[in-house]
Amino acid sequence: MCGSRQFLGGTSRGALSKAASGIVILLSVVFAGQAHAQDQRTVLEPVIPVVCRTLSSSLAAIENNTTLAASDEQKPDTARIQQAIDACPPGHAVELQPSTSHNAFLAGPLQLRAGVTLLVDANTVLFASRNARDYDVAPGACGVVDHNGHGCKGLINADHVANAGVEGNGVIDGRGWAKLSGQRESWWQLAEDARTGDRSQNCPRLLQLTQADNFTLYRITLKNSPNFHVAYTHGDGLTVWGIKIDTPKTARNTDGIDPISSTNVTITRSYIQAGDDNVAIKAGDLGPSANITVSNNHFYAGHGMSIGSETNGGVSAVRVTNLTIDGADNGIRIKSNSSRGGLVRDVDYRDVCIRDTKNPIVMDTNYSFYGRARDRLPVFTDIVFRDVRVLGGGKVQLQGYDAMHRLGIQFDDVAMEPLQEVKISAAHADIALGPGPVNFMPVGDDVNVTGKPHSSDSNICANKFVPLPAN
Repeated sequence: MCGSRQFLGGTSRGALSKAASGIVILLSVVFAGQAHAQDQRTVLEPVIPVVCRTLSSSLAAIENNTTLAASDEQKPDTARIQQAIDACPPGHAVELQPSTSHNAFLAGPLQLRAGVTLLVDANTVLFASRNARDYDVAPGACGVVDHNGHGCKGLINADHVANAGVEGNGVIDGRGWAKLSGQRESWWQLAEDARTGDRSQNCPRLLQLTQADNFTLYRITLKNSPNFHVAYTHGDGLTVWGIKIDTPKTARNTDGIDPISSTNVTITRSYIQAGDDNVAIKAGDLGPSANITVSNNHFYAGHGMSIGSETNGGVSAVRVTNLTIDGADNGIRIKSNSSRGGLVRDVDYRDVCIRDTKNPIVMDTNYSFYGRARDRLPVFTDIVFRDVRVLGGGKVQLQGYDAMHRLGIQFDDVAMEPLQEVKISAAHADIALGPGPVNFMPVGDDVNVTGKPHSSDSNICANKFVPLPAN
């Protein structure tokens, strides 16, 4: 039975439509004169689609909504959710809603269809199965550590389908901390095991999106992924609006959102805490990543706003605006090496506040070398920092690869406070200071600096930092 739902988490569809028509981001105005750069689409706040099928939960979450009773682990909802998705016409949504006494669903891998949205209502949790066999790409391939990797399907998969999405005020929980069915370790423990012997863990991603053009993530909370939360690969058109990712910093390789060899991406109004990169823009053998906007976001624990380490496909036209990074291991980071390096250019960071972060700014052309190739040399150039504050000290690395493959970077109205607690290293770099005030002077081997440092008293970070919202 198809029909529209009038309310989602207390917000009416009419209110959503009104909000969407009133909140239009014409991203080109953010950077006047650079309309060629960031996401080339006109991005609107998403509107929840009309529901074609509503499924009510039959399981109850326990332990403060973090898991299921052992007896319920054998009651998956995978088949009925997939059947509803398969029968749903494009432009509609399959809705997961709580019932009177139950609030949870359990699923293994789900395949989205073109134009179909999975809608998880408020007060509803979709738990990922703990059975590694559910995710096997080949028999026995998932839930092990080996030298191959890539042995698992994702929990939610979109493969060569356009205009799909995952939305709603509910939660998708990967339970990466929990022991796998019939095994002694959790997904996260497998990731730790893989540190030894140059091996790979075979753990599923929460969302594996491959050539899924015009994909939408809206409002949803993603938690405790066994591996990356969102991998968006070789796609054109990703909108992430108002989501939350909440996974502890100790969970290895749990990147937040990774656009990979993709174009026209907007990540906005979201809150991200993860055990690896909060956002990582990658560009490998599949091609370049370009026209990407990351705006109005808050990052917490994690490895920061990253580009790389795969940059051999080329990364360009990236705009990061109005970002806070609070308590992370890394802040703004571009990383690569001679096995997977390429050209990174036309990257602009503006209105960024970084606090209590170990490595607030990192330009690293010799990042964790692995691989046999040594002829994919990284070049980072036309990198601009404007209106940026680093609070609480830390290490700053400004590293070009060599004298021929230099770092080209500009700092305009950038201050680090207290400056005596900041350690800056630089090499093979051309660094411009100004025209706005900059309160530090980089020095190092083969470093050319234009402009002079002088201080600014502007407190652009006042009231910018906010706590991670509660679930």
